Amino acid sequence: MKVLIIGAAGMIGRKLTDAILRDQAIGDHGVEALHLADVIAPVPPASDGVAITTSTTDLTDPAAARALTVSRPEVIFHLAAVVSGQAETDLDLGLTVNLDGTRNILDAIRQTGEGYCPRFVFTSSLAVFGTPLPDVIPDDFAPNPRTSYGAQKLIGEILVSDFSRRGLLDGISLRLPTICIRPGAPNAAASGFFSGILREPLVGLPAALPVDPETRHWFAGPRGAVGLLLHAAAVDTAPLGHRRALNLPGVSATVADQIAALERVAGPRAVALIRPEPDPLVRDIVSAWPRAFAPERALSMGFTAETSFDEIIAAHIEDELGGSLPLHDVP
Repeated sequence: MKVLIIGAAGMIGRKLTDAILRDQAIGDHGVEALHLADVIAPVPPASDGVAITTSTTDLTDPAAARALTVSRPEVIFHLAAVVSGQAETDLDLGLTVNLDGTRNILDAIRQTGEGYCPRFVFTSSLAVFGTPLPDVIPDDFAPNPRTSYGAQKLIGEILVSDFSRRGLLDGISLRLPTICIRPGAPNAAASGFFSGILREPLVGLPAALPVDPETRHWFAGPRGAVGLLLHAAAVDTAPLGHRRALNLPGVSATVADQIAALERVAGPRAVALIRPEPDPLVRDIVSAWPRAFAPERALSMGFTAETSFDEIIAAHIEDELGGSLPLHDVP
């Protein structure tokens, strides 16, 4: 099986690549070739059993999108996007990347030729929902985005469903929870502080908190996100029918819950590094996002993720910090 990852240079793209190369399979199907594409050149990891190729690809160029499907990959992961805060402050950029880029890769699949119908895994977002919201969102709750990012992702979902209805691809749209803890440098996502208030204090650095501690949100860790993507690439999509977008399992937690989990792991000195710095734009964006889901459809199809922030923090320490905290940050 040939696999294409678009957005492979990002954090989730890199971790997804590592998971595929570790197992050399997706579900019951072996992977023989993996192509990594991004607007920034992906760094190919070493691999003995899988042929790896890379490309520096701007998906907003239709010709570049068409070049990605010439080899007819059986599985395509579309992870590339301009993140929420950036899409809100720069409408043109969000439309160009999140909307035109998605349209271009879908059209490239359509134009590849008769008989080509890949599994297409589209990373959508819980930002397709907006206020007013129930405390717990059921599967039949209607999307109503309150940000440009959410609107762009919802349009992508509709296109994936329509192309699947037409038999042009076998698509599934994953409304990913906010991924936390994201390793590395902060990005421009409005949700970035959710990771920052844990990631930085765990290594003895200060972190800004732009919202109220009682702000509640829906989360998954990087491990959980990769597991959700891999399951989506292999799962039987027949139960989806024409509703190709899925709410996904995750952890419902307040910022205070996050901080309490941090204190259990790293002690009060780590918590003291979190500094309140109110940001009205971030507050307004995040407050319009979901707080919890009842993802019965996804659960019935075997999707799973983390169940607590203690689990998420423990995985971050193991995966990113070598399994232990810096000595100066041990409680």
